[in-house]
Amino acid sequence: MVVLGGVTRLTHSGLSIVEWQPVAGALPPLSDEAWEQTFRKYQQTPEYRKVNAGMTLEAFKGIFWWEYAHRLLGRAIGAVYLLPFLYFLWRRQVNPALAWRIAAIFVVGALQGAMGWYMVKSGLADDPRVSPYRLTAHLGLALVIYGATLWAAMDVLAPRRARDAGRTRRPLWLFSVFVTALIFLMALSGGLVAGNHAGLVYNTFPLMNGHWLPPEIMALEPWYSNLFANMATVQFDHRLLAWLLALLVPWFWARSAPASGSRSARLACHALLAALVLQLSLGIATLLHAVPVILGAAHQAGALLLFTAALVVNHRLLSSGEHPFAQRGILRAGGWESASG
Repeated sequence: MVVLGGVTRLTHSGLSIVEWQPVAGALPPLSDEAWEQTFRKYQQTPEYRKVNAGMTLEAFKGIFWWEYAHRLLGRAIGAVYLLPFLYFLWRRQVNPALAWRIAAIFVVGALQGAMGWYMVKSGLADDPRVSPYRLTAHLGLALVIYGATLWAAMDVLAPRRARDAGRTRRPLWLFSVFVTALIFLMALSGGLVAGNHAGLVYNTFPLMNGHWLPPEIMALEPWYSNLFANMATVQFDHRLLAWLLALLVPWFWARSAPASGSRSARLACHALLAALVLQLSLGIATLLHAVPVILGAAHQAGALLLFTAALVVNHRLLSSGEHPFAQRGILRAGGWESASG
C-alpha cells in the first residue's frame, strides 16, 4: 500500500480523481460516457489547466488507474482487516487488551483515508501540487499503522518479557529505540523531500553541487520555513540523517554482538545492518538518476524494510525464547486462542 502510494506520487497521478466517495468510488468508470464525465471533472482542475493542458482521454486513464488502484487497495485493506477481526471477536478468540489494540489501529486506518483526501484537496487549489506537510503526515500515519500492526503481530507470536532482560541488555535496547526513532524521522524527512520535489535538484553525491553545505540552505524568510519548504535544506536534512544512521547502525551492530542474547535477536541485528546498506544504496542511486519511478518506489520500499528491521530488533531484545511458535504452542490445536490470550 505504501509503495503503491509512492508510485502514485511519482507518476503524478494523485490528483486525477477529484472526488472522495468511500462507497460509490469503489467502482471505476464503466462506460465511455462515464469516462468522459470523469475526464471533464479533471479538466476543471488547476493541474489540468496549468500542467496537463491538452491531455488526451487515453493519457488521463494512465494516471487515473494508479490513483484508483491506491484507493481501492485502501478499501480492500479495511475489509480484510475488519471482517476477520469481528469474526474472532465474536468467537471470543481475542482477549480484551489485544482487541482494543486492533480496534485502535483500525480507527487510525480510517483516519488515514481521510488524511489522504485532505492531502489531495490541497492540490486541487490554484497551486496544482499537494501540500508537503499533508503528504508527510500521510506518510507518517502509514508508518504508524504499519508499525503498530507489526508490533501487535510480534506480541502475539513472541510476547515481550514482563521485565526487561537485565541491566546489560537494557542499554542496547535503548540504543535500538533511538535508532528506530531516527529511521522514522528520516522517513518523514523523505516525505518533505518528495513534497518539495527536492530530489530533482543537487543530483550529485557526496557533495551537493560541489558543496557540503549548499549556500541556498537559509534562503527563505522566516528562517524556520527553510526546514520544511527549502529544497536545499530538506535534502540536506535528509542526507544528514542518512549519514547519522550510517554511523550509528554499524556501531549498534558491533555492540549487539556480545549483548543481544538470543539467536533471533542477533539475526535481527544483522538484518538491520543489511537493510541500512540496501537503503543507502537505493537512496544514492535514486538521487543520482533524478528520481526515476522504479528507483523512487524501491527507495520507499527500502525505508519500510529498514523500519521493519528496526522494529523487529526492538521487539526481539524484549522477547524471551528462541522459537516463538513452539514457545506459544501455536503449532498445537487451539494455538491461536492460546497465542491471543
